[in-house]
Amino acid sequence: MAANVDENVKALQEVRRREENASCVDCGKPDPDWASCALGVFLCLDCAKIHCSIPSINNVKSIRMDHWEEGQVEFLAQRGNAKAKARYEALVPAYYYRPVHTDCLVLREQWIRAKYEREEFMEPGKQSSYSNGLMEGILWKQGRDNRQYLPRRFLLLEREGCLKYFTKHDAKEPKMAIKIDTVNAMFQPEKTGHPNGLQITYLKDNKTRNIFLYHEDGKEIVDWFNAIRAVKFHYLKVAFPVACDQELKRRLTRNFLKEGYMEKTGPRQKESFKKRWFTLDHRRLMYFKDPLDAFAKGEVFVGSGENGYSVLEGLPDGTQGSFTWQYGITIVTPDRDYLFTCETEKDRQEWVAAFWHVIKQPMTPQEYAVEAYFKLKP
Repeated sequence: MAANVDENVKALQEVRRREENASCVDCGKPDPDWASCALGVFLCLDCAKIHCSIPSINNVKSIRMDHWEEGQVEFLAQRGNAKAKARYEALVPAYYYRPVHTDCLVLREQWIRAKYEREEFMEPGKQSSYSNGLMEGILWKQGRDNRQYLPRRFLLLEREGCLKYFTKHDAKEPKMAIKIDTVNAMFQPEKTGHPNGLQITYLKDNKTRNIFLYHEDGKEIVDWFNAIRAVKFHYLKVAFPVACDQELKRRLTRNFLKEGYMEKTGPRQKESFKKRWFTLDHRRLMYFKDPLDAFAKGEVFVGSGENGYSVLEGLPDGTQGSFTWQYGITIVTPDRDYLFTCETEKDRQEWVAAFWHVIKQPMTPQEYAVEAYFKLKP
């Protein structure tokens, strides 16, 4: 009996060592140590927990801690992650967001449910809720001034290339019509305090505007997210006809490079440093009095190193403004230096790394135009 157990363990480890099984089938996390007896795939612990909540695929076991029968090991050997992806991800649209292990729970859960429970990507026509260029429904939107979430009707129209929302369900005219080419969307559960919290940003008069939304139903909010990506993808297909799908996908939605509190001083560098919430959205460094503010109090353009931008640890000698936090950062631009302080050395290192990530990249023609706008601002 013991010999059979040892043989099963050895065979299981051989299957697990295959290159196709070296990462979680659903989120790509390396070294998965769980497996599905229902699907014959290898999973990380977090995705295994999601599988356990879905009755049709809830037969999962630990590779290290559970006992494996010979037939179960043979099933894994015959299936594996590559075959499962070929079957369950056969028709994933180019614009559909495939979550990774660092993404929030609602994205990962709905990806798994879409694949195995709803089988959305196994035959054509099952993605109609977010793929036909038209989506309408009620989302809970945070008020700009009172911070209360109220139901608002949203309308996404590919033929007009815009996202609209209405303050009343039967209103004829929208409160706001947002051009889809300026829209970005990202999930922000921690920031909004809701597991399905979504942040939408867009440009208004070349300034960033934030909208915070949620829906109680995870499928509904993820469908909205992918519908926005779908409409934007089709818009970019027309705008950049020679660009490949992979290049267009990178332009659909993006997470902020870095967010968090820092202190800042004013342009004379003699004012007291004030605590602000900062968001680095590629070349736009924005600061807010509160993380959920609709508009930034100010924005700083972060260009490339070849155009005179750099970031330094520390503050210039003789800095006069009083500050509470001791870990300084100086952003050097062609026009002026910006001074910040961080609460910890870890925070400083993370911010410096994020700034260098941007500064090392050459600027595009569109970014030169944005830089020119920033220089013309009063």
